[in-house]
Amino acid sequence: MALRAYIVEDSPTIRENLVETLEELAEVHPVGLADTENEGKRWLAQRPDEWDVAVIDLFLRQGNGLRVVEALRERHRGQKVIVLSNHATSDMRRRCAQLGADAVFDKSTEIDALLDYCVQARSEIETA
Repeated sequence: MALRAYIVEDSPTIRENLVETLEELAEVHPVGLADTENEGKRWLAQRPDEWDVAVIDLFLRQGNGLRVVEALRERHRGQKVIVLSNHATSDMRRRCAQLGADAVFDKSTEIDALLDYCVQARSEIETA
């Protein structure tokens, strides 16, 4: 069973590469894409049963990913909120965790860790 992911990322190149990598290496199926805060928050709020993980960039074309993360504090048990950013400093990781993120990964150095996390999340959903 593939993990259903909603991706909030404003760079078309990064988004395309991320989707391809997640599908191929972690059996993650994208169910939707957004490049702005408002679009991401709206889709996720209107479809609370249609995603397993949300992968969110911090800096978006409009708004920011922190507010998307915060909007997902109230979500179904088992749904994961993942921040994927080039700005994954220790302070930013702490802030994301305070707002409800389950994990934070650096785009340039932690893609393998992101993939491992998604594989583990898929495994947890399959055994639940």
